[in-house]
Amino acid sequence: GRPHGQGTQTWANGAKYVGEFKGGKFHGQGAYTWGKGNWEGDKYVGEWRGGIEHGQGTKTWGKGKWEGDKYVGELKGEKKDGQGTYTWGKGKSEGDKYVGEFKDDKFHGQGTYTWANGNKYVGEWKDGERYRGTFTFGEGEFEGEKFVGEFKDEEWWNGTVYDSEGNVVDTWSEGVPE
Repeated sequence: GRPHGQGTQTWANGAKYVGEFKGGKFHGQGAYTWGKGNWEGDKYVGEWRGGIEHGQGTKTWGKGKWEGDKYVGELKGEKKDGQGTYTWGKGKSEGDKYVGEFKDDKFHGQGTYTWANGNKYVGEWKDGERYRGTFTFGEGEFEGEKFVGEFKDEEWWNGTVYDSEGNVVDTWSEGVPE
């Protein structure tokens, strides 16, 4: 018969699932660790529905492009969707963090992205890109300066630049400083 209830399943490539089954599929609470291959070392601990990651969970990446990355939050049909926190592991974004809303695996809605160097964006996201909010510089020459306004294609579009004391330094209109 098909697995039903609490159990453990292992595969020849080293993959392993420990958790609840329903009708032969992962369903309920469970932990899956990927074996040898493309996703080796990846792990998901959380809710499953009909054999897929769905609900509250934690996903950590083992090897490859996303090595060391971690997501804690809501998933719908294996995609980040709802409230969550994504932290970057190795690579050029190491130490960066996003806390906020996701839709269809992208930043979407209200969220805060903090770079490892202290730069920070707080505001609205659309389809994975900054849309309307405040970008504040962290360490360095422009520490404490802010851009408040709209973004287009990840660039400053319409808004105001303030120095660290809150004085207006510049105004941007359609991507050009005035």
